[in-house]
Amino acid sequence: MKIKILLAEDDVNLGLVISDQLKTDGYTVSLCCDGVEALQRFNSEDYHLCILDVMMPKKDGFTLAKDIRKMNQEIPILFLSAKSMTNDKVQGFNSGGDDYLTKPFSVEELQLRIKALLKRINIRVETEEEKLIQLGIYLFDVDNFTLKSGEEIKTLTKKEAHILKVLYKFKNQVVPRDVILNAVWGQDDYFVGRSFDVFITKLRKYLSLEPTIKISNIHGVGFKFEIKE
Repeated sequence: MKIKILLAEDDVNLGLVISDQLKTDGYTVSLCCDGVEALQRFNSEDYHLCILDVMMPKKDGFTLAKDIRKMNQEIPILFLSAKSMTNDKVQGFNSGGDDYLTKPFSVEELQLRIKALLKRINIRVETEEEKLIQLGIYLFDVDNFTLKSGEEIKTLTKKEAHILKVLYKFKNQVVPRDVILNAVWGQDDYFVGRSFDVFITKLRKYLSLEPTIKISNIHGVGFKFEIKE
């Protein structure tokens, strides 16, 4: 498996140039044009490094980094910005960034920054993302959005499957409501929250025949996916 990089850059031309260069360097790259799309991609796939433009529509790079840090404390984050002021760099580091690169920059500098960040973490590129998850009597097929129990197969919607994946990722832990909403929808407004409650009710129904599984509502905080293993 190649090292996977999430690249969020709203300048289409610059994004394509960076993406093409990184692919030439041997990386697998997911290019997103705004912060909401980037957060959704981050939570649907596994990445080894994030490269985030600071000024993006829908969700800026600093806010995106904070949301990513709620889900993953270890992944390196490199900011790209046209702003070189010290205050901007401080804000970047305070929001969870590991490095800050000011535009315009050379390809060589970007390559060196990436290599330096990747050296800081223990990357296991040979480990495949878990695609089949056993949930008691159910087998959750992450890629095909299905729950199988015996001969019965329930096809989930994409949103239902993503919510279940996030809940399982933090099994037996309390997950804040906004973390799940941002992970699946890329935002956590009122209307998204109402939709989310409907999805939770459906997932509870789908998993109701397995007594070792429980999705608990922790009032005022979030949810807890409890499973006895």
